[in-house]
Amino acid sequence: MHVEHFEIVDRFCGPPRSGNGGYTCGRVAAHLQGPVAVRLKAPPPLLTALRLESADVAARLLHNEALIAEARRVPLELEVPPAPSRDEAVAASRSYAGFHGHAFPGCFVCGPDRDPGDGLRVFPGSAGPRGLLAAPWTPDPSLADTDGRVRPEFLWSALDCPGGFAVLPPVAGVAVVLGELWAAIEGEVAAGEECVVTAWPLGVDGRKHLAGSAVYGAGGRLVARARAVWIAVPLATWT
Repeated sequence: MHVEHFEIVDRFCGPPRSGNGGYTCGRVAAHLQGPVAVRLKAPPPLLTALRLESADVAARLLHNEALIAEARRVPLELEVPPAPSRDEAVAASRSYAGFHGHAFPGCFVCGPDRDPGDGLRVFPGSAGPRGLLAAPWTPDPSLADTDGRVRPEFLWSALDCPGGFAVLPPVAGVAVVLGELWAAIEGEVAAGEECVVTAWPLGVDGRKHLAGSAVYGAGGRLVARARAVWIAVPLATWT
């Protein structure tokens, strides 16, 4: 078993006082090969000593003895729509709902209050039929490894929040938070590469809202795809 200790710094927040779900899932999945499903069991705390335990097919993240997240290797069956062009994604992003009201405006991935180079600033807006959303994304150099490749946890991050906007209920005082993210990282992107992120709804099961998402690199090549479970909660729970 591989054991790693780390903290989630406040740069990588989602809701206030909580780590971004996609980033956290990416850290939990770091030592597992192939598609991985990560289930969040509790809000990931910021600036707190965490312990990641990884074996060949599973991993778990703990704060002392409290389980924060658990992961397992599983196949991912998910068809993704064709990638919009970069220009289409730029145009779609202008209709981003978060510009008019955002439950977590400081979110690392989708928060409009984050400065360029700090947050990912992935702002998905309507891009076509069946609820498809799209946004441009140009990864900052701070997200890359020593070879200039964007680290996998930031691809997981980019796959996260757009799905939430694809299934956000049109009800005042209600937010959605990530319950599970099931992702396959199938390629690489470089810092500064002009990418496109998409998301689309997959259905509703009670309080659970299902979404797909994808990241495309330059030229529309598929880099990563994911299926997510989002949970509708009262916004007051997080503010």
